[in-house]
Amino acid sequence: MAVEVDERLLARLEELSLRSEDLNEQLCDPAVSSNPIKLVSITKEIGRLRRLVDPYRLLRKMRIELTDAQAITLDKTQDDDIREMASMEVDELTPQSDALLEKLKSLIVTDDDAAINSIIMEIRAGTGGDEAALFARDLYNMYQRYCEKKKFTVEVLDISGSDVGGFKDIVLNIKGEEVYRYLGYESGGHRVQRVPDTETQGRIHTSAATVAVLPEPEEINITIDWDKDVDEFVSRAGGPGGQNVNKVSSAIKLQHKETGITVSMRDDKSQHKNRSKARRIMKTRLYDHFQKIGDDERSAARKTMVGSGDRSQRIRTYNFPQNRLTDHRIRLDLHSLDKVIQGEMDQLIDALQTHDKEQRLQNI
Repeated sequence: MAVEVDERLLARLEELSLRSEDLNEQLCDPAVSSNPIKLVSITKEIGRLRRLVDPYRLLRKMRIELTDAQAITLDKTQDDDIREMASMEVDELTPQSDALLEKLKSLIVTDDDAAINSIIMEIRAGTGGDEAALFARDLYNMYQRYCEKKKFTVEVLDISGSDVGGFKDIVLNIKGEEVYRYLGYESGGHRVQRVPDTETQGRIHTSAATVAVLPEPEEINITIDWDKDVDEFVSRAGGPGGQNVNKVSSAIKLQHKETGITVSMRDDKSQHKNRSKARRIMKTRLYDHFQKIGDDERSAARKTMVGSGDRSQRIRTYNFPQNRLTDHRIRLDLHSLDKVIQGEMDQLIDALQTHDKEQRLQNI
């Protein structure tokens, strides 16, 4: 099976190498060089392919040298010194070739995700009342600490607090190199089991929160006519905020007519800023919506790992009394919940990435 995967992988990489050669030839075409839009598009694709094509071509060269060296070691007509030198070359090239092949396996299955350096993350309290809102806050703090360790930047786009200090919902923009490759597995239902601070009988309560992670690629090829395709509603923001909130109509709600997708933004006192944030989230949600409809190879492969990504799908349980975290998708139990909730998520995410890599390789 591993040999079949390697063969499919190398065949796919050869296709990408040929595609790169074709694109470089197109750059020499006067019709392309005189078309700025086409020129930029081709140049960007070449740049994306280089991440895979350059190491593949090195591997191809290395394998040719390895084959030649192996042939010399088996050639009885060759001088003993030459055969010994060839044998040393085989010993050197074999682990280098194997390591480069493993690197390419990781690169090819994460290529699309690695290109996404910005995501929109939405955390919403589910069933469980005040305790669910507190859990949503805990999830936010967990991701915030993890992002600090990874040097990702976190911007709060919108937030709705609860009376007990939790979050009814919070929307974040997280930026960083390959951020989607690390946090793209978090979409789904998160369940917590613990004794709430307000519980006097010491009983364990179960509550839930949902997380949605939407990629925000540099280029979202979705055209939106904000006047014709989207209904906009303006109102006064609710909740705490002083006189400005009560007197100024700054809250924005957008509804996309075709899909029914809605976005509400009330965090900022500026109507203009709320509109800008809402439009940004709308484009991201529409991108995600149409990607799912397209059901391309990337999303199909990812579904083998994380399911549909639907927020109602339970992906993880946080059991505080047992200090246990369970990820139900990969049947992983970690008895270090206290560390994970403090942002030490590396072991969890490494396990998800490893499983995802294995699943995606089978779909090459």
